[in-house]
Amino acid sequence: MRETVSERARVLGEYIIETGATVRAASKVFKISKSTVHKDITERLKYASPGLYIEVKQVLEKNKQERHIRGGMATRAKCLKKKAEKQKK
Repeated sequence: MRETVSERARVLGEYIIETGATVRAASKVFKISKSTVHKDITERLKYASPGLYIEVKQVLEKNKQERHIRGGMATRAKCLKKKAEKQKK
């Protein structure tokens, strides 16, 4: 079933607020591109549901402030995995 663009934007906004998901995580769950998710929640949601837009914007700002931490954690996990593989040999 196809839904309207504004309805999709609302559903994405509600999901992001409920879970605190990033744009990338939401795109994987809804199986749409990151560009589409970003455009829906930053541009289309503003007109479809202004109150929801403000809440989503706060979650996105929080995610933006934390992204360097998540990147560091991913790099650390990658290095530990390589080290463990090297020790197995």
